[in-house]
Amino acid sequence: MNVFYNTKGIGDTLLVRLQMETPEKITPETFGDITLIKDAEGQVAGFNLFNASTYSDALKEDTAVELNEQLVTDLQNALEKNGVSLTLEVDLTPKFVIGFVESKEKHPNADKLNVCQVVVGEETLQIVCGAPNVEQGQKVVVAKVGAVMPSGMLIKDAELRGVPSSGMICSAKELALPDAPEQKGILVLPEDTEVGAAFEVKA
Repeated sequence: MNVFYNTKGIGDTLLVRLQMETPEKITPETFGDITLIKDAEGQVAGFNLFNASTYSDALKEDTAVELNEQLVTDLQNALEKNGVSLTLEVDLTPKFVIGFVESKEKHPNADKLNVCQVVVGEETLQIVCGAPNVEQGQKVVVAKVGAVMPSGMLIKDAELRGVPSSGMICSAKELALPDAPEQKGILVLPEDTEVGAAFEVKA
């Protein structure tokens, strides 16, 4: 689940995405302050919560929305108050984490791409990376599938030139870090950085 809240852009409305892919055909259905967005099969792809700040103290103007247990509880209560029978199942594990580049191999079908195996704690992700400075043995910031970048881009499972890729190894610029260099390249972290730890990204 991903949430988006921008009072200056769209007013006091929280946009909630439940499906990773945007449906080609959608059908809206409104219940009070809730508008469900359904796909062609009738499954709920997401919903809009109007007058959102009246349902959650977590929603404040000009602050990033953190998806946590309290917000999920507030959203579940908002659904129930508006007569919507929908149970939210949410993965609250960190989406930006410290990874260790365990291996790097040249992409079989693209000269400027590399296929990396990146340890992010208890799992290892295969990530196709085009950064010129990626190397085996580095500690890096990984945006896992489901992460929303500061630019608003949603990270999804992908296939790049025929090779599956789950996540993205990030540059300082992509993370919107202050004084990020203009040249292309991923952010390489100190060797003592803890693999699998969450990395805080400010939207």
